[in-house]
Amino acid sequence: MKILVCVKQAYVPSSNILLDKDPPRIHYNTGGFKINSYDEYGIEEALRIKESASKIDEHTYVHAISVGPDRVETVIKRAMEMGADEGIHIQCNASEELSPYQVAYLIASYAKDKQYDIVITGVMSDDGMYMQTGTMIAGLIGYPHISSVVLQELRKDHSLYIEAEHDGRRRQTFEVKLPCVLTVQSGINKPRYPSLSNVLRVKKQKILKIQATDIGIPEAREAIVKMFLPNIKQKGVILDGTPMEKATKLLKLLHEKSLI
Repeated sequence: MKILVCVKQAYVPSSNILLDKDPPRIHYNTGGFKINSYDEYGIEEALRIKESASKIDEHTYVHAISVGPDRVETVIKRAMEMGADEGIHIQCNASEELSPYQVAYLIASYAKDKQYDIVITGVMSDDGMYMQTGTMIAGLIGYPHISSVVLQELRKDHSLYIEAEHDGRRRQTFEVKLPCVLTVQSGINKPRYPSLSNVLRVKKQKILKIQATDIGIPEAREAIVKMFLPNIKQKGVILDGTPMEKATKLLKLLHEKSLI
């Protein structure tokens, strides 16, 4: 069995978020970068599937893939340190702001002839929150897709029992035959810490590098027309003092505003 888990290097803004006007986007020079938290759940779930498959005498390999400039190698290595067997980096320029469709196209173009049984992504990214990349990968490869997965169980007949979460914390259950694409929700598991043996292994292991231009970057099918910060209509009130003093002040404010 082969599993491909998609990881993203998400932007961490500073306390004061700045926006660029042309093109409209977050100004990426004011904060740092980290592994997308939803993708950490995806890595952990891929590793748990690998462990389940080993119990039914099946060799399983987990590959981690990411699209972006040189700096995204840190999140690929993080996935490998957690337990992924190999890393794939589709390289593009740091100045290129790729849309969800373009990222999905690059990943799907690499994966479509590699015979992956399961492709896993986080349900969304911490920064963009588009919730589109995983679904588009499924459409481009031609795999069935289930989103917002909060539970999965691998069965001996090469099928998955899936529970997906919907509004109001309601759950919908599925049985899906492989191959398939899953986008996993936060809280599905507790991501493991990298082991020392994996950290040492990754220091010596090379990541497969592919130029995005060799695959061909398609034109974006969507674009951000405008991005702006909401107007602050009213500032909040910060209460000082001991817990008892804060409670007394809060009660007084609520009485003054006729809220209680």
